[in-house]
Amino acid sequence: MASKYSAGLSKVVVSLLLVGPAFLLVFISTRGCEHKFKELENYGKVIDYSFDDARGKHFTSKSFQGEVILVTTLQTTCPDTCAISSWHMDQLIYQHIRKNRKKMKQVRIVSFITDTKGNAVEDLTAIQASMEDNIVGYDPNIWILAKGDAKPLYSIKHNKHSLLQKGKKYFGGESYTELMLLLDKTNHLRMVGRGKSEGEIRRMNQHIALLQKQYAKERKLKLKKGK
Repeated sequence: MASKYSAGLSKVVVSLLLVGPAFLLVFISTRGCEHKFKELENYGKVIDYSFDDARGKHFTSKSFQGEVILVTTLQTTCPDTCAISSWHMDQLIYQHIRKNRKKMKQVRIVSFITDTKGNAVEDLTAIQASMEDNIVGYDPNIWILAKGDAKPLYSIKHNKHSLLQKGKKYFGGESYTELMLLLDKTNHLRMVGRGKSEGEIRRMNQHIALLQKQYAKERKLKLKKGK
């Protein structure tokens, strides 16, 4: 990863809820009523980051300028049942992106590959083969497997609470491996959810759709102003 994350995000206003046995999780709200258009809150810019993918291609946060990125982890030994449920991620988010590629061409998933203790993994050959074998239509350009330390990217603090927590209640003793981060086109944090929960993966997919609607609304306003 490139640089260290400075303490705090200037705009962050989060509510910390207890989910499961002593699990502190950040949920991010939306503006508006349930049946009306919602606009996601903007919680500030995350760090500039960099990594190599499974094919050796180098990326930085600037590589994704203008794109919506869902950041997760994946574990080499048990991607389906460890910190992140890759099956639900596949069925509820990846397949939706893949099947609606024209509309969602600017949405991608970046999964940092870790071992069971949350450490970065150097050899991604096995996990790439597993993705190709188990995910229908797997495209490494849509769901990118990343080599590097994801911890600095998850080092988000607010009111003395951090996404980087340790304890036996977390998979491998590291809380960050269970979390998903939704980053917008300008590398700003818009949503955090738990990647082990089917319900929260569904909710994350809804928030990706809300962000897409927000951008569509902004494009329409620009077109009107241009007339």
